[in-house]
Amino acid sequence: MSGFDETQFPPTLASLVGGPSFRTEIVTTGGGYEQRNMAWSRALRRFRVVRPPERAADFSPVLAFFLARGGRARAFRVKDWLDFTSRDDPTQAVTPTDQAIGTGDGTTTAFQLTKTYAASGGLAYQASVSKPVAATVRVAVDGLEKTEGPDWTVDTTTGVVTFGTAPAVDAAITAGFQYDVPARFDADALEIERRGNTIVQWPELGIVEVRL
Repeated sequence: MSGFDETQFPPTLASLVGGPSFRTEIVTTGGGYEQRNMAWSRALRRFRVVRPPERAADFSPVLAFFLARGGRARAFRVKDWLDFTSRDDPTQAVTPTDQAIGTGDGTTTAFQLTKTYAASGGLAYQASVSKPVAATVRVAVDGLEKTEGPDWTVDTTTGVVTFGTAPAVDAAITAGFQYDVPARFDADALEIERRGNTIVQWPELGIVEVRL
Protein backbone atom coordinates (compact mmCIF):
# COMPACT_ATOMS: atom_id res chain seq x y z
CA MET A 1 0.00 0.00 0.00
CA SER A 2 1.35 3.40 -0.94
CA GLY A 3 0.00 6.71 -2.15
CA PHE A 4 -1.03 10.19 -1.10
CA ASP A 5 -4.02 11.12 1.04
CA GLU A 6 -5.43 14.64 0.63
CA THR A 7 -5.92 14.98 4.37
CA GLN A 8 -4.08 17.19 6.84
CA PHE A 9 -2.20 16.06 9.93
CA PRO A 10 -4.18 17.46 12.91
CA PRO A 11 -2.60 20.96 13.02
CA THR A 12 -3.52 21.97 16.57
CA LEU A 13 -3.02 18.72 18.49
CA ALA A 14 0.77 18.62 18.68
CA SER A 15 3.80 20.92 18.48
CA LEU A 16 6.10 20.63 15.47
CA VAL A 17 9.79 21.58 15.39
CA GLY A 18 11.66 21.67 12.11
CA GLY A 19 12.21 23.38 8.78
CA PRO A 20 13.96 23.07 5.41
CA SER A 21 16.97 20.83 4.88
CA PHE A 22 19.42 20.31 2.02
CA ARG A 23 21.90 17.54 1.27
CA THR A 24 25.46 18.70 0.59
CA GLU A 25 28.40 16.40 -0.09
CA ILE A 26 31.72 17.79 1.18
CA VAL A 27 35.18 16.52 0.26
CA THR A 28 38.08 17.90 2.31
CA THR A 29 41.55 17.86 0.78
CA GLY A 30 44.77 17.15 2.64
CA GLY A 31 45.46 20.88 2.76
CA GLY A 32 42.11 21.56 4.46
CA TYR A 33 40.32 22.96 1.40
CA GLU A 34 36.75 21.91 0.71
CA GLN A 35 34.87 20.88 -2.40
CA ARG A 36 31.14 21.20 -1.86
CA ASN A 37 28.60 19.49 -4.08
CA MET A 38 24.96 20.47 -3.71
CA ALA A 39 23.18 17.13 -4.08
CA TRP A 40 19.73 18.69 -3.65
CA SER A 41 18.91 21.93 -5.42
CA ARG A 42 15.55 22.03 -3.67
CA ALA A 43 15.07 21.70 0.07
CA LEU A 44 12.94 19.13 1.86
CA ARG A 45 11.34 20.02 5.17
CA ARG A 46 11.71 17.81 8.22
CA PHE A 47 9.65 18.06 11.41
CA ARG A 48 9.56 16.43 14.81
CA VAL A 49 6.34 16.17 16.80
CA VAL A 50 7.75 17.17 20.18
CA ARG A 51 4.69 17.72 22.34
CA PRO A 52 1.69 15.43 22.03
CA PRO A 53 -1.68 16.05 23.67
CA GLU A 54 -1.47 15.34 27.39
CA ARG A 55 -4.77 13.51 27.71
CA ALA A 56 -5.11 10.09 26.09
CA ALA A 57 -8.58 11.03 24.86
CA ASP A 58 -7.21 14.07 23.02
CA PHE A 59 -4.43 11.94 21.51
CA SER A 60 -6.90 9.65 19.77
CA PRO A 61 -7.04 11.71 16.52
CA VAL A 62 -3.23 11.58 16.21
CA LEU A 63 -3.21 7.82 16.81
CA ALA A 64 -6.03 7.29 14.32
CA PHE A 65 -4.19 9.42 11.75
CA PHE A 66 -0.98 7.39 12.16
CA LEU A 67 -2.84 4.08 11.85
CA ALA A 68 -4.76 5.22 8.76
CA ARG A 69 -1.51 6.21 7.04
CA GLY A 70 0.04 2.81 7.76
CA GLY A 71 3.12 4.43 9.32
CA ARG A 72 5.42 5.43 6.45
CA ALA A 73 3.24 3.91 3.72
CA ARG A 74 0.97 6.81 2.82
CA ALA A 75 1.85 10.49 2.50
CA PHE A 76 -0.39 13.36 3.64
CA ARG A 77 -0.60 17.12 4.13
CA VAL A 78 1.04 18.92 7.01
CA LYS A 79 0.87 22.61 7.93
CA ASP A 80 4.17 24.40 8.53
CA TRP A 81 3.05 27.18 10.87
CA LEU A 82 6.11 29.30 10.01
CA ASP A 83 5.64 29.08 6.24
CA PHE A 84 2.18 28.29 4.91
CA THR A 85 1.12 31.27 2.80
CA SER A 86 2.24 33.28 -0.21
CA ARG A 87 3.20 36.14 2.11
CA ASP A 88 6.59 36.59 3.80
CA ASP A 89 4.62 37.28 6.99
CA PRO A 90 2.15 34.39 7.43
CA THR A 91 0.01 36.49 9.79
CA GLN A 92 -1.00 38.76 6.90
CA ALA A 93 -3.93 37.95 4.63
CA VAL A 94 -3.05 36.75 1.14
CA THR A 95 -3.65 39.00 -1.85
CA PRO A 96 -3.96 38.09 -5.55
CA THR A 97 -0.66 39.84 -6.35
CA ASP A 98 1.57 38.13 -3.76
CA GLN A 99 3.53 35.87 -6.10
CA ALA A 100 4.38 35.97 -9.81
CA ILE A 101 3.49 32.57 -11.32
CA GLY A 102 3.93 33.28 -15.02
CA THR A 103 3.67 35.56 -18.04
CA GLY A 104 0.98 35.24 -20.67
CA ASP A 105 1.84 34.27 -24.23
CA GLY A 106 -1.66 34.21 -25.68
CA THR A 107 -1.65 30.40 -25.82
CA THR A 108 -0.73 28.92 -22.42
CA THR A 109 -3.65 28.40 -20.03
CA ALA A 110 -2.04 26.40 -17.21
CA PHE A 111 0.36 27.88 -14.62
CA GLN A 112 2.00 26.23 -11.61
CA LEU A 113 1.69 27.97 -8.25
CA THR A 114 5.13 28.93 -6.96
CA LYS A 115 6.57 30.92 -4.09
CA THR A 116 9.73 33.02 -4.50
CA TYR A 117 11.54 33.93 -1.30
CA ALA A 118 13.24 37.29 -0.77
CA ALA A 119 16.65 37.45 -2.42
CA SER A 120 19.69 37.13 -0.16
CA GLY A 121 23.12 38.12 -1.42
CA GLY A 122 21.74 38.39 -4.92
CA LEU A 123 20.32 34.85 -4.86
CA ALA A 124 16.62 34.03 -4.78
CA TYR A 125 14.94 30.71 -4.01
CA GLN A 126 11.77 29.55 -5.74
CA ALA A 127 9.62 26.64 -4.59
CA SER A 128 6.81 24.90 -6.41
CA VAL A 129 3.52 24.76 -4.46
CA SER A 130 1.66 21.52 -5.13
CA LYS A 131 -0.81 21.42 -2.24
CA PRO A 132 -2.72 24.73 -2.01
CA VAL A 133 -5.54 24.91 0.51
CA ALA A 134 -8.99 24.99 -1.08
CA ALA A 135 -10.81 28.34 -1.07
CA THR A 136 -7.66 30.32 -0.21
CA VAL A 137 -6.29 30.82 -3.75
CA ARG A 138 -6.66 34.24 -5.37
CA VAL A 139 -5.48 35.04 -8.90
CA ALA A 140 -4.88 38.26 -10.84
CA VAL A 141 -3.86 39.16 -14.39
CA ASP A 142 -1.97 42.44 -14.76
CA GLY A 143 -3.01 43.31 -11.21
CA LEU A 144 -6.75 42.80 -11.83
CA GLU A 145 -8.22 40.00 -9.72
CA LYS A 146 -10.06 37.32 -11.65
CA THR A 147 -13.00 35.26 -10.42
CA GLU A 148 -12.60 31.58 -9.66
CA GLY A 149 -14.96 29.47 -11.73
CA PRO A 150 -15.71 31.55 -14.79
CA ASP A 151 -12.16 32.84 -15.26
CA TRP A 152 -9.92 30.17 -13.73
CA THR A 153 -9.80 26.99 -11.66
CA VAL A 154 -7.13 25.47 -9.45
CA ASP A 155 -6.30 21.82 -8.90
CA THR A 156 -5.63 21.58 -5.16
CA THR A 157 -3.87 18.23 -5.64
CA THR A 158 -1.20 19.66 -7.98
CA GLY A 159 -1.22 23.45 -7.54
CA VAL A 160 -1.92 24.11 -11.23
CA VAL A 161 -4.07 27.14 -12.08
CA THR A 162 -5.95 26.82 -15.38
CA PHE A 163 -7.59 29.74 -17.20
CA GLY A 164 -10.64 29.37 -19.40
CA THR A 165 -9.04 31.79 -21.85
CA ALA A 166 -5.29 32.11 -22.26
CA PRO A 167 -3.92 35.37 -20.77
CA ALA A 168 -2.71 37.89 -23.32
CA VAL A 169 0.89 38.17 -24.43
CA ASP A 170 3.12 39.68 -21.70
CA ALA A 171 0.27 39.70 -19.16
CA ALA A 172 1.59 39.28 -15.59
CA ILE A 173 -0.09 36.35 -13.82
CA THR A 174 0.05 36.49 -10.03
CA ALA A 175 -1.53 34.60 -7.17
CA GLY A 176 -1.94 34.48 -3.42
CA PHE A 177 -2.66 31.31 -1.45
CA GLN A 178 -2.24 29.17 1.62
CA TYR A 179 -0.68 25.74 1.24
CA ASP A 180 0.33 22.52 2.97
CA VAL A 181 3.52 20.47 2.71
CA PRO A 182 3.28 16.93 1.23
CA ALA A 183 4.90 14.65 3.79
CA ARG A 184 5.00 11.23 5.44
CA PHE A 185 5.95 9.78 8.81
CA ASP A 186 9.55 8.58 9.07
CA ALA A 187 8.75 5.58 11.29
CA ASP A 188 6.44 2.58 11.15
CA ALA A 189 6.14 2.24 14.93
CA LEU A 190 4.62 4.56 17.53
CA GLU A 191 5.38 3.70 21.15
CA ILE A 192 3.36 5.60 23.74
CA GLU A 193 3.64 5.46 27.54
CA ARG A 194 0.34 6.11 29.26
CA ARG A 195 -0.47 6.45 32.94
CA GLY A 196 -4.20 6.30 33.38
CA ASN A 197 -5.69 8.90 31.06
CA THR A 198 -2.41 10.83 30.74
CA ILE A 199 0.25 10.58 28.03
CA VAL A 200 3.50 10.33 30.01
CA GLN A 201 6.00 9.94 27.20
CA TRP A 202 6.33 9.13 23.54
CA PRO A 203 9.26 9.16 21.10
CA GLU A 204 9.69 12.23 18.94
CA LEU A 205 7.67 11.27 15.88
CA GLY A 206 9.33 12.47 12.68
CA ILE A 207 7.59 13.86 9.60
CA VAL A 208 9.51 14.35 6.33
CA GLU A 209 8.50 16.18 3.17
CA VAL A 210 8.16 14.11 0.00
CA ARG A 211 8.74 15.19 -3.58
CA LEU A 212 5.75 14.71 -5.86
